[in-house]
Amino acid sequence: MDLYYWTTPNGHKVSIFLEETGLDYTIHPVNIGKGEQFDPAFLKIAPNNRIPAIVDQQPADGGAPVPLFESGAILLYLADKTGQLIPQDLRGRNAALQWLFWQMGGLGPMAGQNHHFSQYAPEKLPYAIERYVKETARLYAVMDKRLGEAAYLAGDEYSIADIAAYPWVVPYRNQGQDLADFPNLKRWFDAIAARPAVQRAYARAEQINPPKPMSDDEKKVLFGQDAATVRQH
Repeated sequence: MDLYYWTTPNGHKVSIFLEETGLDYTIHPVNIGKGEQFDPAFLKIAPNNRIPAIVDQQPADGGAPVPLFESGAILLYLADKTGQLIPQDLRGRNAALQWLFWQMGGLGPMAGQNHHFSQYAPEKLPYAIERYVKETARLYAVMDKRLGEAAYLAGDEYSIADIAAYPWVVPYRNQGQDLADFPNLKRWFDAIAARPAVQRAYARAEQINPPKPMSDDEKKVLFGQDAATVRQH
């Protein structure tokens, strides 16, 4: 399995899954601050010029390698390939899928906007910051309520739904959140943080891209894209 990866919450989702299941994989770093996501070879795999992406060199049908982009689609593909980290019964599987899509459509985008306006935007806009900090808190409360009913988002089993959500909770302080306000979420968060596979995934991330402030040049690459960016690549 080839993993095209950078050290973002979406990237961590796939490395966590691969570490949890023990699949043999090779990381190909894609430094998004340097614009490596616009490399033509990468764009053939991920036309949205975003990480993560994978190429499964040994797909289940025995055919040609399977390229795939979008972290949620990758998690579902890998769960189905391995038969792991997704419930096999009808109700359990769909419980996992609904929380996976909840993360993809809610927690990830809203927390991402929270990060942008509170951490990276050149002008601090109080309305935008308040809007996304409040929405992040609402989403945390949704998780907290659910995790008061079950051990994990999909029920009794740790699944791709938890793997998808966890990396977006890791930077909770930068999102203006306090996990003490969400005790069920904190219990879940601490349990996942203690998993050896999760620790291995984050250790690999630090080796690839040690934490450091984002430079102005990196911000220009990441936040200056428009339709022309797509057309010129």
